[in-house]
Amino acid sequence: MKLTFLGTGAGMPSKERNVSSIALSLLQEANSVWLFDCGEATQHQILYTSIKPRKINKIFVTHLHGDHIFGLPGFLSSRSFQGGNQPLTIYGPTGIKEYIETSLELSATHLTYPLIIEELKEGKIAESENFEMYCKKLNHGIPSFGFRIVEKDRPGKLQVDKLIKMGIPPGPIYKQIKENETYTLPNGEVIFRKDFLGPTKHGRIISILGDTKSTEKNQKFVQGSDVLVHEATFNKENKELAEKYYHSTTEQAALLAKNSAVRKLILTHISSRYQSIDYPILLEEAKDIFHNTILAEDFFETTIE
Repeated sequence: MKLTFLGTGAGMPSKERNVSSIALSLLQEANSVWLFDCGEATQHQILYTSIKPRKINKIFVTHLHGDHIFGLPGFLSSRSFQGGNQPLTIYGPTGIKEYIETSLELSATHLTYPLIIEELKEGKIAESENFEMYCKKLNHGIPSFGFRIVEKDRPGKLQVDKLIKMGIPPGPIYKQIKENETYTLPNGEVIFRKDFLGPTKHGRIISILGDTKSTEKNQKFVQGSDVLVHEATFNKENKELAEKYYHSTTEQAALLAKNSAVRKLILTHISSRYQSIDYPILLEEAKDIFHNTILAEDFFETTIE
């Protein structure tokens, strides 16, 4: 499970940051990649990574401001030319269906794969074999959502030493034992999976919030996240601007992380008013409150253990 930040800027692209998009690679867990927002030139950013567009089968759109959606028509079109023939589902606020369908119709774009568009309501929005996905409405100038991805608990590690002591040699049989509650050995003996597994591995939790202010209201939603991705459009000195434009500061994001018992905070959606010389200061403002904070730059990657 890995996060790749394809764009970390706010409002418009700059020389240092493209606009919003984050990829969650779940190749081992679900053989897929999920995209969160798709700002202008997201498909260009993907070219500089190992991400294969055909593997992207879910896109979660936080809100309909241009810096979060202007890359969608181009990406959807290009996916058809890059081996994408499996269905793709887009989740977004009311209006996302009209925006996408109008863009594709007016540009005479014909996709080679089924496109499903789901407009969001708060609560559980999807469930798969390994994951549950939830959304919550945030406080922004237009409807904006945060997403919580909850991995289901996984079976513990197979205790190979016990199997060897029973005279069961390594091989495909180990996979059968781990995937079935009971297994009948060639000699007719029935063994139980639970007797050969280590402790259950608790599922990981990732919370990715769209643009928002009033971050304290999101505490319950992000509680206990292994990773919280939060916008930090402004520094602490510009708290009034953050309030005016329905955004958050570095300090506000850090306070939410601290009060919600998250493990790691990653800041993104940085205003272009800040240059690389300012980044250490922005980071320090957050780390003074919540130490395990990272300020993401374009192409920053982190693995979630």
